[in-house]
Amino acid sequence: MTRQARCASHAFFALFSLAAFLCCGSLPGRAGDSTLSVQLDTSRAGPRVVESLTRQRILRDYRFAWRSLSEAVEFNTLNPLNGPFVGDAKRWLSETVTSQQKSGISQRYTHQSHELGAVFYAPEGDVIELHDTARYELEIFDAGKAVDSQPIVVHYVVLMTPGSDRWVIRQLQAVPQF
Repeated sequence: MTRQARCASHAFFALFSLAAFLCCGSLPGRAGDSTLSVQLDTSRAGPRVVESLTRQRILRDYRFAWRSLSEAVEFNTLNPLNGPFVGDAKRWLSETVTSQQKSGISQRYTHQSHELGAVFYAPEGDVIELHDTARYELEIFDAGKAVDSQPIVVHYVVLMTPGSDRWVIRQLQAVPQF
């Protein structure tokens, strides 16, 4: 296949995936996406009030980021991290995927539930801090063979900033508790 044909093929798949996401709320071929739930409480955010449209976009983009993260660690590919993650979050996740590629390990997150609480929204609207109590089933694979599965509860401190066309995750830090 020529380089031009490959580029056209990738462009078609990207458009198809985006259309599927926008229409159906998930990308094709992903296990667990139908059970990805994200809820956001903005009642304690301050000093600025989170506007309704901003709230909707953060929910949409946080869901997309977790779908992308799940795809990256399941299929050991860095491509899904481009867009929804920047800065420290992207660096950390890229290192995780690279390490998995070297070891032959992969992970699958299913039955995801994220309870987000906004705790800080900058007066300029350029950063929001969220606390996420994430619950999911974690499956570990070694060379494609399932070796472990367990329910997980993790607390994350998340910093999101507006990008050119979406909110992006700049920091995703696991913490023992809030």
